Amino acid sequence: MPRLLSILLIIAGLMVGMMASAIAQVEIGKPAPEFTLKDSLGHEVSLSQFLGKYLVLEWLNYDCPFVNKHYNSRNMQNLQETYTGKGVVWLSIISSAPGQQGYYEPADVNGLNIQKNASPTAILLDPTGRVGRLYGAKTTPYLLIIDPKGIMIYQGAIDDIPSVNPDDVPKANNYVQAALEEAMAGKAVSVPSTKSYGCSVKYQSL
Repeated sequence: MPRLLSILLIIAGLMVGMMASAIAQVEIGKPAPEFTLKDSLGHEVSLSQFLGKYLVLEWLNYDCPFVNKHYNSRNMQNLQETYTGKGVVWLSIISSAPGQQGYYEPADVNGLNIQKNASPTAILLDPTGRVGRLYGAKTTPYLLIIDPKGIMIYQGAIDDIPSVNPDDVPKANNYVQAALEEAMAGKAVSVPSTKSYGCSVKYQSL
């Protein structure tokens, strides 16, 4: 019996290790991994086509209360409008698997985008979770910023108040806004990495 228990513990440890390694850890200061996904309109979108521009990746789940905090307060839409207006590319990515919270068919994604009055450059669909895992996305929201050379300069939370209360938005330090302003002014990003908060990404089971 003790031997069987030891074997079971070893197997459990290996499974935990495999699950942890399934989600990669991207590194600030390194090139952003290339990927291609279809957007909600059916077009193929590749990361490399945006070289020469600042790029924001936003992991999205419209059913997550932490995401709704930023959409119901218009915080996310205001960021999208402000920075796409300055030439920044904003890609929202849905990595929810079919049958999981936050998964929608493309037509429904487009309808929600209109309903929320959101302004991303595109909404990319990642139902297998391949790109989400590649980029270490563990929560929604989760945001990354990539500079015009394709180098990652920020990853983590949108701000420093991990709540679902929209009233907290004006009180928070917005990390994404600060990082974009610093980078676009030719300065180093003072806070390049933070711990994201929100709902767990509803990945497809491995």
